[in-house]
Amino acid sequence: MRAWRLVQDEPAEQEPRPERRRAGGRFLAVAVVMLVTVLGAGGLAAAARTGMFAERPDGCVKPDRSIQLYAVELPKDGTQVRLGYGLTPETASYPGPLMEMMEGECLAITVHNLVPEATLAALRTNPSHPLGVSLHVHGVKYTQDSDGTVQSGSYVPPGGTRTYTWYAQPRNTKTGAQGTAGYWWYHDHVVGGPHGTQGLAAGLFGGLVVRRPGDPKPDRSYTVVFGNQQSINLRRGEATDTCAEVNPQPGPTCLVARMGERIELVVVGIGNDMHTFHLHGHSWADTRTGVVSNGQPFADSVPIIDTKVLGPAQSFGVNVVAGESVGPGHWMLHCHMQFHSDAGMSTMLHVLDENGNMPPGMDHLHAAAAAPAAAAAPVTDDAAHQHN
Repeated sequence: MRAWRLVQDEPAEQEPRPERRRAGGRFLAVAVVMLVTVLGAGGLAAAARTGMFAERPDGCVKPDRSIQLYAVELPKDGTQVRLGYGLTPETASYPGPLMEMMEGECLAITVHNLVPEATLAALRTNPSHPLGVSLHVHGVKYTQDSDGTVQSGSYVPPGGTRTYTWYAQPRNTKTGAQGTAGYWWYHDHVVGGPHGTQGLAAGLFGGLVVRRPGDPKPDRSYTVVFGNQQSINLRRGEATDTCAEVNPQPGPTCLVARMGERIELVVVGIGNDMHTFHLHGHSWADTRTGVVSNGQPFADSVPIIDTKVLGPAQSFGVNVVAGESVGPGHWMLHCHMQFHSDAGMSTMLHVLDENGNMPPGMDHLHAAAAAPAAAAAPVTDDAAHQHN
């Protein structure tokens, strides 16, 4: 390729001229730019497959932990295809499992693509688009090999496996590294098209928490994803809350805690709509962790909030003590854009009493809302806007 012969085509010199030595960096930079131009996206994917890019980001000598993650097809929601990630094929869900890391940790995640080839073919918007799933993450460090895109060739074909490496780079005051502690998320970036829009719409997403030493440790954590068509975790109306009155089982559709437990919510926005996240009866600090540590400087200047604006791809964390000062109850969690909540974008955080008993009132939680029939319908197209 001519890009590599910018300097090599010139006659060799016994002693490089001073101006040539000073310009060496510029020659290399031009060569790299021209290489990228000539290769294009497809060339970059080929380069990734041939090992041009590093397997792990700087700072990750070897993974500290390994996780097996399965992408599977779940039962349809009406006619809508549903996909999910799980630590086992049997436990796959949407959202997928909450990932937790400590700053300084390196995590290897091997993704197994168990989604049928026919399902992936039916979801793609261009017949020439490759079939596969991927794992793309926000917030932490990774190389091109773990970007999870078609352009980098880092996706998993049907029946295949691929290992992605994430590095939770720590804060370093000497180098200026800001660190990666925070509330993030991961998702597919391949299903249907080059941006994974159909993968997101089907359910391939989940939350990620990166902690620092001394961060509060919750008793329970939940991922709450606000999306298009007035959805919470791709559900609306009564489908958002399936808690049983006796022995409720925690999960994506059952947010439950005992009185006094510390609850962590990983809140994520997907799709195209703006939302305002609101939790009744509870408030939190508008900080990285959702709390203000005892003795923290400038604590009086930290806002305490119970509502936060959430846009597409944004994420934040909420830490609350269940029922603190307000007691057990069915505490509404919803989007405070009124036509969103009216359309069924609402669920409940159920705070049980100290004995683990569900408070009274389960029989009228949804009756008062009397949402329109469309509110309970499946969310069918995450790329569409539906404002009812």
